[in-house]
Amino acid sequence: MAMHMLHGTLHVTILQASDLTDENRKTGRAPKLFRKIVESVEDTIKLGRGSSKLYVSIEMENARVGRTRMIVGEPCNPVWNESFHVYCAYNVANVTVVVKDDDPVGATKLGRVKIPVTDLLPGEELEGWYSLCHDDGVPLKRGAKIRLRMQFFDVTTDPRYGKGVGDSYPGVPFTFFRQWKGCRLTLYQDAHVPNNFCPKIYLGNGKLYEQHRCWEDIYESICNARHLIYIAGWSVYTEIELIRDKERRVEGSEGVTLGELLKRKAREGVRVNLLVWDDRTSVGVFKRDGLMATHDEDTCASFKGTGVKCVLCPRNPDSGLSMVQEIQIGAMFTHHQKIVVVDAPLPGASDLGQRRIVSFIGGLDLCDGRYDTQFHSLFRTLDTVHKTDFHQPNFIGASLKCGGPREPWHDIHCKIEGQAAWDVLQNFEQRWQKQGKKGRLLILDEIPSIDPPSPVLMQNDPHSWNVQVFRSIDGGAAHGFPESPHEAAKAGLVSGKESVIDRSIQDAYIHAIRRAKNFIYIENQYFLGSCASWDSEQSAGCLHLIPVEIALKIASKICAGEPFRVYIVVPMWPEGVPESAAVQAILDWQRRTMQMMYKLILRALKAEGCSNYHLRDYLTFFCLGNREKRLGDAHMPRDRPEQGSNYQKAQDNRRFMIYVHSKMMIVDDEYIIIGSANINQRSMSGGRDSEIAMGAYQPAHTIANEGTSPRADVHAFRMSLWYEHLGRLENVFLQPWSLDCIRRVNAIGDELWNQFIGHEPVDVEGHLLSYPIFISDDGSVLQLPGYICFPDTKAPILGAKGSLPPILTT
Repeated sequence: MAMHMLHGTLHVTILQASDLTDENRKTGRAPKLFRKIVESVEDTIKLGRGSSKLYVSIEMENARVGRTRMIVGEPCNPVWNESFHVYCAYNVANVTVVVKDDDPVGATKLGRVKIPVTDLLPGEELEGWYSLCHDDGVPLKRGAKIRLRMQFFDVTTDPRYGKGVGDSYPGVPFTFFRQWKGCRLTLYQDAHVPNNFCPKIYLGNGKLYEQHRCWEDIYESICNARHLIYIAGWSVYTEIELIRDKERRVEGSEGVTLGELLKRKAREGVRVNLLVWDDRTSVGVFKRDGLMATHDEDTCASFKGTGVKCVLCPRNPDSGLSMVQEIQIGAMFTHHQKIVVVDAPLPGASDLGQRRIVSFIGGLDLCDGRYDTQFHSLFRTLDTVHKTDFHQPNFIGASLKCGGPREPWHDIHCKIEGQAAWDVLQNFEQRWQKQGKKGRLLILDEIPSIDPPSPVLMQNDPHSWNVQVFRSIDGGAAHGFPESPHEAAKAGLVSGKESVIDRSIQDAYIHAIRRAKNFIYIENQYFLGSCASWDSEQSAGCLHLIPVEIALKIASKICAGEPFRVYIVVPMWPEGVPESAAVQAILDWQRRTMQMMYKLILRALKAEGCSNYHLRDYLTFFCLGNREKRLGDAHMPRDRPEQGSNYQKAQDNRRFMIYVHSKMMIVDDEYIIIGSANINQRSMSGGRDSEIAMGAYQPAHTIANEGTSPRADVHAFRMSLWYEHLGRLENVFLQPWSLDCIRRVNAIGDELWNQFIGHEPVDVEGHLLSYPIFISDDGSVLQLPGYICFPDTKAPILGAKGSLPPILTT
């Protein structure tokens, strides 16, 4: 049967089934009453399969896109009445609806119905009873049927498709948190900005853009808190110092660690609560620090007997999952949200006056190895700001006594003020109520000095932001999710098989990509997904739609004859020993993702008869790296790395990657997403790693209001990032959708890569390196000639399929 691209939104309602039979049960064809009696007896004596637990799965080839709750003890005529809105970007012949009976491990398939995509493409609503069949197409006995309703809305029918934010954009629909107007948003690149990083970036009003300093602002916010300090993190390390820049020393900050600061605030009567992911490997059989070196046990121990309450928070599964799923989630996934919430004085109020809630989110690990500036030094800060904070997990045995290179760290964060800041607070409270200690949350309604949620700027203020908070989280990690599928759907949640999920981060990315008009700029720690569209390994489970949505956007623009460019920055490799099985597997998934995208773009170019193009004119990938000449006053290590090791080669060649930990997307210089979520299935699923993010824009500075190129904070932030990465500002960067711009950025990336790999160590002129791959004429992602492995390693750039389960590495 012919395949068709189903790109848009599918609305599905699973109503009921009748006359079901289960030919895998001895009583599967018996009368309904007899079957219910037998199943009840099996439940009582704990023998046999017990009561039926029937649910429906909605599938598109290898992708399961929806799943109902389980109906227990109704083996013949279950009623679900559940609705789904499913974002689609699948090349399929049918949408398959499957009825299953849940087992302790796995499930038994009772029957299925296939709805041809050709019936859905016209967009008419389909409703009726459909006969259930076996996989071979033979109908089930007794005429078993299912009643359902389906309607497909093609992406091009969305009036906002390809139009940018537009006027009166209401935010991403079907989400737990709504969009709020009148907010203030502060954008941060890296942990700190020194005084000598000062590119001249002009806003549309002629004023210069001013960079902000994240860790400095967090330090001052914690110092100024009077009622509450709530922190959630993947890793929180008490021994780090937030203030290290001697030229910007805050009074009283010298030598003050995060742990000391939080204890001091607790002694002042501030409620200090920490939710830190409980790394279950941080036990004696491994090491106290854990395989992920999160310091969770040490952090918790350091606060015992103090006023700071630190809760180690395992990633517990939702209650309705199978035994296998419970083990997978508890052992393989993490709490990855990074949050700081404090009370702060209202602008203009006295220190003892009215207060408000302020929240920080992003790649915000308050732990070792994260403090860095836009210069990302490898060796030159080892005797100063990184003397007690040497971080290099990519080499076995790396330490300060053996010398650099340290691993530089690039990240992006934001501060939210206004009603959206309270949504971040609510997320923390839901998590604390689920896994924290009773009685430790402040009831803010009872504190008259804290203003209730309200705008901080007038909507017509040109500096005002519209902000919406998104999450990946489920009922196993957040308190108060509705149990009823109908109520869950009303709350913007997804329910299925007794679990309730908030996966609005993926939805936010999809919506932003679909609205995009001119270009997309992404920085992310990972970039892999849309496995249903890969050439092979389509069942890897990395199903989220972000990469294929980007490729389809580019293809649609090619067909329309309109310019559109996508720039993506990722790490050279995922953090860790690059030859390890996990890193190599992730690189393999990344290669498959890139290749799928390039081949989709190529098909569009051929369909339009285009010539004289290069695929990197439309989609281009970069990584970050640094290289430094030796200076006379450089840190002199006592010892040397092992001869012939990656460590020794990188040290001798004076080069290393800058680790990209950012989780950010900019669309058309008007809309920005920042958070903790990586572009992989772990972060986008909603039922794996917990995540938080926000999407925002300035309504006074959109394409609809300013024409092709808004020149406000999002634009200036991108230009500041590009100055950091490219080491220069050029007028062509003002039009990132232009062919001239993408070719110029590619040329600089190629030039900087050649400086990075050259024979003699040099001070590179910028950090943005073209990702070391070759794109063939047929869209295949191949080895860059002469470079099978990353510099100074034996690690293949394209990765390798390994024996680790895909659920661990996708």
